[in-house]
Amino acid sequence: MQSIEKQIEKSIKSKSKGSLVLPDDYLSFGSSDAIRKALDRLQDKQIIVRVAHGIYVRPKISKLIGPLTPSAEDVAEAIAKRDRIRTLPTGSYALNALGLSSQVPMNIVLLTDGSPRKIKIGKRTIQFKKTTPKNLSAKGKISRLVIQALKEIGNGKVTEEEESKIIELLKKEVEKDLKHDVLLAPVWIQKILKKALIDE
Repeated sequence: MQSIEKQIEKSIKSKSKGSLVLPDDYLSFGSSDAIRKALDRLQDKQIIVRVAHGIYVRPKISKLIGPLTPSAEDVAEAIAKRDRIRTLPTGSYALNALGLSSQVPMNIVLLTDGSPRKIKIGKRTIQFKKTTPKNLSAKGKISRLVIQALKEIGNGKVTEEEESKIIELLKKEVEKDLKHDVLLAPVWIQKILKKALIDE
């Protein structure tokens, strides 16, 4: 038992401070139960800090404000990786990710093909909302965010400035991915997405 704990501790100490630690990272070291117990003990020793169920971090300490918790975005990414699920940012989170809003949302809502749940990270929450496979089948990293951001703004409410910013962003998208994703969007969003293809 000692050796599993020592191996995990050594591995964690080789990571940079602020790195997320998942029990799945150590499956080759022993049984899930042994790994969980080792992580609990390492938490007692303050080698790691638990930030959500089954997710830990190697703490990063700031001289000014003490321990820094990982961002909700990093935790959401770690959960998606751990559970092997697909996720898609929606609403104000999608707007912020695209730079269309400078407001950092307190509540992150992600569409997922995994199980729905809510996780609290500091003062922020991450909500995983179950959705249909169609909503997650967009391929483009930018276009999938754009579709969600436009849905948040609403039909007929997109300003000229927002539209030109979106078209500029979409021009960086892989063309075949964008063409694929156009077909998945509501008709009013398709019109905006197609402008990025015409303007080339």
